[in-house]
Amino acid sequence: MSLDYLWDITGPMLEGARTTILLFFLAILTSIPLGFVFTLMVKSRVKPLAWIANVYIYVMRGTPLLLQMLFFCFGLPVIPVIGEYLVMDRFAAACLAFTLNYAAYFAEIFRGGLLAIDKGQYEAAQVLGLGRWHTMTRIILPQMFRIALPAVSNEAITLVKDTALLYAVAVPELLHFAQTAVNRDFTIMPFVVAGVIYLAMTLVLTFFFKMLERKFKFD
Repeated sequence: MSLDYLWDITGPMLEGARTTILLFFLAILTSIPLGFVFTLMVKSRVKPLAWIANVYIYVMRGTPLLLQMLFFCFGLPVIPVIGEYLVMDRFAAACLAFTLNYAAYFAEIFRGGLLAIDKGQYEAAQVLGLGRWHTMTRIILPQMFRIALPAVSNEAITLVKDTALLYAVAVPELLHFAQTAVNRDFTIMPFVVAGVIYLAMTLVLTFFFKMLERKFKFD
């Protein structure tokens, strides 16, 4: 296997990796805050809000991400009456599916982080005269973030790998170009190169989250 061939197949796959990375950043930057919103809804004293959030989390975690992508790409446009107004670019539809799906997982991660905080922390904040807002922002949320960080790291790495599902809706990403090269050249080397690129991306993420863990002194 010549170096020229490796370079020829790596170039297009790196172009596909740009789509992979773009989807990752769009999904992670929107699903984390959305997930926290759903965490607050679950813990809300307003029962309808808590019910809606719980149903949402159950549905999004209980159905495959691929099915959700197919629904947003091909299901929404065929809804009677309003379907024609719900047509989206396939990449946009995939971003929406990833955001909504991962928001449900992050919501559960953050809920677990909040449950892990001792109730004495809330009582101590009341003794100090802190209001609800200051209690959450200065005491509860920093501790929740430290507790949830390893699980968030794991979900972020899973998100990188799940971007390969774009292949199923014909969005040209990394795996698409690898499969095209395999079919054209009858060699598995493009899959090996794709695997190396995925490993490089997850390695960068792993180092990033390890740095965060050290910064927040999580042991």
